[in-house]
Amino acid sequence: MNSQQKVRVRFAPSPTGGLHLGGVRTALFNYLFARHHGGDFILRIEDTDQTRFVPGAEEYILECLAWCGIKIDESPVNEGNFGPYRQSERKPSYRAYAEELVKKGHAYYAFDSTEELEEQRKLFPNFKYNFENRLSLRNSLSLSEEETQKLLAENHPHTIRIKMPDNESVYFDDLIRGRVSFETSLLDDKVLLKADGMPTYHLAVVVDDKAMEISHVFRGEEWLPSSPIHILLWTYFGWKEQMPQWAHLPLILKPDGNGKLSKRDGDRLGFPVYAMNWQDPKTGDLTKGFRELGFLPEAFVNMLGVLGWNDGTEQEIFSMEELIAKFSVERIHKAGAKFDFEKAKWFNHEWMKNTADEDLLPQIKAVLTENSVTDGQFSDEYVLQIISLVKERLTFVEDFWEQANFFFTAPKDFDVSAIKPKWTAEKTQFFNEVIAEFSGLAEWNASELESHFKNKINEAGLKIGEFMMPLRIMLVGGKFGPDVFQIVEKLGKQEVISRIQYGLDLLN
Repeated sequence: MNSQQKVRVRFAPSPTGGLHLGGVRTALFNYLFARHHGGDFILRIEDTDQTRFVPGAEEYILECLAWCGIKIDESPVNEGNFGPYRQSERKPSYRAYAEELVKKGHAYYAFDSTEELEEQRKLFPNFKYNFENRLSLRNSLSLSEEETQKLLAENHPHTIRIKMPDNESVYFDDLIRGRVSFETSLLDDKVLLKADGMPTYHLAVVVDDKAMEISHVFRGEEWLPSSPIHILLWTYFGWKEQMPQWAHLPLILKPDGNGKLSKRDGDRLGFPVYAMNWQDPKTGDLTKGFRELGFLPEAFVNMLGVLGWNDGTEQEIFSMEELIAKFSVERIHKAGAKFDFEKAKWFNHEWMKNTADEDLLPQIKAVLTENSVTDGQFSDEYVLQIISLVKERLTFVEDFWEQANFFFTAPKDFDVSAIKPKWTAEKTQFFNEVIAEFSGLAEWNASELESHFKNKINEAGLKIGEFMMPLRIMLVGGKFGPDVFQIVEKLGKQEVISRIQYGLDLLN
């Protein structure tokens, strides 16, 4: 790449379904690199395989990236000067490039039918269409020029295949892995242009990266075996000097490290592997995502950002801005990164604690609505106070109801068994006196209430521990929640008195 060339990277997913963790991380690393270098991040939709196209998948991809805070500079819905940004809309240009390779002797027409190729695979289990057998198959290398032209004139179904050299070494310098080389004799003659006129990934990715002036390509290591084909195409087109620099990212592995993390692993182990919920429009099957589980986008991005990368320090919590500032290719690991869902939850817990109460308010109000607390029943100011009290106990937004429901509705049941065995008439009398004294208090704040309650216990020569737990259970329903006098303050005088009285009725 020319040192003066602007950094331009692309994320190029296929619109075939939900967006896997690995795909989002690829998008993120592209984005971090581009922003670190003041460059552009492009979204290109690779929809050349129309048989796998799924309606709604493109919109889903856009929504995923927006949720993650990955800002797109150019895309199908935000076009720049290098469109179209859907490969299907670039279809007319690909045949000309494939034909150019045929003229140069680097590709050829293949007229073999699907049935003929299937027969070859039956005869030769490890069948490869390559230098060893291409002259015995039906293509423009084995047929005469006259026969070839006749078939083309008749619009006989055909593909265009790359003509792989039979004994060469192809190498390149990967930004993560260093020098990587391949022997062409081990590779087959991949199809570049399909019978329907659509390009395969191999042709389209090279033509489009050149047309869009892509400077760097970050993609998963599963694409490494395809890289020699792409490098040869860059060379055959005479574009070697404009070829982007490559960086093949390590895989995201199963929790035990044995193989690539898949949707099946998530289903089996009980965690999502998609960024957001995805519902298959054909089957109706719903695959759950991190967003709907209650992950904050900042936590999700943070978790992915350090999955296979670190900044060389012990720091684990990074905002998007910090990731951009510190990101470097040199710190990307070569080895695969194990996915740890417990660690992912830890990231969310940390971000829950550190997120401003106001930023959590819309999501918390949605949780309240889900639990039949009507909008406007409690003021935003009150809800914000409760968020502040309990957010350090939350892993997910959805946990709010479990941790704070008693602030919005009186518990219908409470843990009587934790109190009853040691309950006495003396304790009943004490709490009746508390009700009477609370009714007359002019000041209603946590510190005053705590002093009053504990002084009363001390004056009676009683043990504080024997009264704190019953008070908590009467107010909350169980042995959980924040500071009990913060609860007393927030519930208000009448509600506290009502709950203590209800508790006494149950106990007596």
